[in-house]
Amino acid sequence: MGTALTLAFGWEPEIRGIVVVLIAVGVLMGSVYLILLTNLGSRLGLLVSLAALFGWMTILGSMWWVYGIGLKGEDPTWEPVEVIVGDVATANSEVAHDLSDWELLPTDDPSRGQAVASADEILVQEVGMFDSPTDYAVVNVYETGGGTSPSGFFKFFHDPHYAIVQVQAVVPQISEPGRPPPTPQADEDQPVVSVLMIRDLGYKRRPAALVTLGSLVIFLALAKMLHSRDKESMRRHGVSLEKT
Repeated sequence: MGTALTLAFGWEPEIRGIVVVLIAVGVLMGSVYLILLTNLGSRLGLLVSLAALFGWMTILGSMWWVYGIGLKGEDPTWEPVEVIVGDVATANSEVAHDLSDWELLPTDDPSRGQAVASADEILVQEVGMFDSPTDYAVVNVYETGGGTSPSGFFKFFHDPHYAIVQVQAVVPQISEPGRPPPTPQADEDQPVVSVLMIRDLGYKRRPAALVTLGSLVIFLALAKMLHSRDKESMRRHGVSLEKT
């Protein structure tokens, strides 16, 4: 039956994928329920199988939650705040007025590469100030903030994390045939363009956390039902023994 259903949607990969998942879930859970049904009955077998399922989902979701794998949300990204042409003291955001307290990132810092890549997308695609990242050279990259408050083991609140990528238009150069392209050189006569960005932490672990907590609540409710059923069965069994 499963093969016939998957072949029926051979030309619809999206629907076929959904059907395959539904068949796999039905076979996995249905087979367990079928075995429990023959030994415990339909109602008790359903409770036991559902409790086992959501207990397993709780453990699996906790692994997803801790290691940031499985069902994931959006990763942290740099979001644009404003683009400043010339002196940063003219920026609308006061945080960018003085860069003396900011940390200058070296060229081999991985955080620098992430910030530059985000600034390239902002300057070329969102703002349209340049046609290509080859039209400018990166001068400096600064960052500040990003700490946690209050201090302690459980840190739920983070200070704003900012980054500034400063670029400058390059001097037009003509590449000669048969030779490597010339090294881009910043044009000192052009103004420095500063891209101010703020770090969006995203919600990478939120879906896994919701799966874990939701499965835990359902598992505890089912376990409570099974426990109440066992107590009632023991009470009835005890009454029947007293009568005999």
